[in-house]
Amino acid sequence: MSSPHQLTCTTAIVDADTARIAVAGEIVFGSSDALLRVVTELLADHPVRRLRLDCSEVTFCDSYGLGTLLAVHRRVGAVDGVLHLENRPPALDRLMRRTNTFQHLVPPAEPERRSDR
Repeated sequence: MSSPHQLTCTTAIVDADTARIAVAGEIVFGSSDALLRVVTELLADHPVRRLRLDCSEVTFCDSYGLGTLLAVHRRVGAVDGVLHLENRPPALDRLMRRTNTFQHLVPPAEPERRSDR
């Protein structure tokens, strides 16, 4: 049975230290395990120092998806890497702020956008 929630992850190795995954769709209970699987396989093959998740095409993230992003953060940290959530939609920033996970998922060097709309 296929999930009604579509999530695609497109991986690219940028250089020896950096990989990028373009995430598109909903990071939710029915789909986010695929993201964690892609990250786990990538790190097994290429333990990069920087993993950039391009979230520009993320349409929704629920609490399970947020838990998945935290698990991705832990996996990247386990190989002494840094996770960068790039091009975050305002709704994702609001979710992370409301759940006090923003400081865990966004490195301090990255500015926090104000999107209280």
